[in-house]
Amino acid sequence: MSSRGVVVERRIAAGQGAVWEALTDLGSMERVLSGVTRVEILTEGGFEVGTRWRETRRMFGKEASEEMWVTACEAPERYVVEAEAQGTRYVSEWLLRTDGPAATTVRMTFGAQVPGGARGLLAKLLGGLGARAVRRAIAKDLDDVASTLEGRNG
Repeated sequence: MSSRGVVVERRIAAGQGAVWEALTDLGSMERVLSGVTRVEILTEGGFEVGTRWRETRRMFGKEASEEMWVTACEAPERYVVEAEAQGTRYVSEWLLRTDGPAATTVRMTFGAQVPGGARGLLAKLLGGLGARAVRRAIAKDLDDVASTLEGRNG
């Protein structure tokens, strides 16, 4: 199985608990993340291992929906979300590190695994220009979270 990925870090001027809440509040995701157009929560209860939702976002000029689920959750420091589409498994890991009294550094790692090697869409998505586009989309999500939280603090 072949695997490729990108990593993005962002310091947010808000406490770890507030950042965790902003990142894991599925009901507010459409309002916080400008790239997300719709979220349908598929399970009941809080954000925990097993939580599932369908997320629709605009990327590369098109809308796409993916079902996602939480596979690891260690509040308020780390969680992992996975999705699968057309034989490719996508894994996103979020790490939140306290960075001073009122700041948090978020590190998001996005990876994709394809049986038999990276080819086709995956190679385009995470190779060269595609990796830069994915990195920009992740950075925009983190900027949106920072804007929401820092606007509350300021």
